[in-house]
Amino acid sequence: MQNKQCYWLVLCLLWIKPLSAWELSGYVGIEDTVFYDQPLDSRQYMNYLSGVIEAELYHEWDNGNQIFAFVPYFRGTQYDSNSTYFDIRELTWVKAAETWELRLGIRKVFWGVTESVHLVNIINQRDMVENIDGEEKLGQPMINFAWIQDWGTIDLFLLPGFREMQFKGVEGRPRSQPAVEGSQAKFDKNGFERQMAYAIRWSHSIGDWDIGLSNFYGTSRDPVFLLEQDAAGQVSIIPYYQNINQTGLDVQATIESWLLKLEMFVRVSEIDTTFATVAGLEYTFFNIGETGLDIGLLAEYLYDSRGYFAPTAFQDDFFTGIRFALNDAQDSQILAGVIVDSNTYAQFYNIEASRRFFDSFTLEVEARLFNGASPGDRAYMFRNDSHFRFQLSYHF
Repeated sequence: MQNKQCYWLVLCLLWIKPLSAWELSGYVGIEDTVFYDQPLDSRQYMNYLSGVIEAELYHEWDNGNQIFAFVPYFRGTQYDSNSTYFDIRELTWVKAAETWELRLGIRKVFWGVTESVHLVNIINQRDMVENIDGEEKLGQPMINFAWIQDWGTIDLFLLPGFREMQFKGVEGRPRSQPAVEGSQAKFDKNGFERQMAYAIRWSHSIGDWDIGLSNFYGTSRDPVFLLEQDAAGQVSIIPYYQNINQTGLDVQATIESWLLKLEMFVRVSEIDTTFATVAGLEYTFFNIGETGLDIGLLAEYLYDSRGYFAPTAFQDDFFTGIRFALNDAQDSQILAGVIVDSNTYAQFYNIEASRRFFDSFTLEVEARLFNGASPGDRAYMFRNDSHFRFQLSYHF
C-alpha cells in the first residue's frame, strides 16, 4: 500500500510540472562484509554480500521557496532476510518564507555535535540493520514548523507513527547473542500514546558558540533490552520501549583551530530518571606543508548513569581519534578512532575511509574491531564479530 501511494504521488507531480524541472540523483552500490573470526552461532557466516540503491527525486519551484524531495532506499543482503528491506528515507514538501518554514512528510532530522555518539539525536529511529553504530536513520513521518528569528530558531515537531528498531536475524552478523526478538517487543504505552510523539528545539549561534536546547516527549527510540526465558529454557533478548520526557543540550564552540563539543540529556520515564553526556574537543592542523592536508585530533568522554543497563555499551568510556582530509579532487578522507572502557579496558576500534575516482565512483572501506572484552562486559557478545566492509558505489 505504501509503495502504491508513493507511485501515484510522484506520477501526479510529474504530470503537473515538466520532467526537465526535476532532478534525479543517487547511487547504486555493491558491498562485501568480511569477518575475521568464526561466528559464535553456527547459523551465521563469514562473508556477506549486499546490493544497495538510494535515489533522490528533487524539485524546487516558487523561486526556491517550495521543495519536494523523495528518497527511497533498498538493501538486498545475502543470507539474512531481516537485512533485506526497503525504506523511504524522505518524502517531503517544504514551504519557506522569510521568518518561517513548514516541512511535511517523511524526513530525517539530525541534532548533535560530537563524534563518538549523538545523544540528543532522537527524532528518527536508528537503522541497526544498516550499521551497528546507529548513525544511519529510518525516515520519520512528521509535521515540522520552524520559526526563524534574530534570537534563534524554534522548531516544533509533531511525530505521528512510531517506528520500531529493526534488528538482524539469526543469520545476520554482527548481532547480539542471542539475537534480539524484535517481533516480541513490549511497550509501556499503547494506542495513541505509543504512536504519537512531540518535540521542540531552540537553536542559535552566538559568536563562536552554536547552541541547541531540545525537549522530546513520546516513545523512546532506544529500547531497554530484557532477558526472558521460555518454558523450554530458551533465552531471548526482548526490546522494551518506554514513554519518556527527554531534555537535551548540544553545544559547540569554534575557537581558532579548536572545536569544543558537548551533548547531554536528562531522561525521565515511569521507571527512573537517567543522565548521559559526551564531552570533548577537536584540534585541526590545517594545510600541512601547503599540501592541502588537514589532520584533526579528537578526544571525548562518554558517560551514562544507567551503567550496564544502558542501551549501548558506552557508559564510562574514553574516545580518541584522528581525522585525515586530503582536500583533493577525489575527496579522500580517513577517520580512525578507539573507544576504551574505563573499567574493563575493553576496546572498540573504528576506521572509515573513502575516496572518489573516475568522477562517478566511490570506494568506502570500514573496519570495526572488538578487543579485550571480558564475560561481564556488554561488548563480550561481539568478541568474534570484528569485520571489514568494502563498498563500491556508482553515483548518478
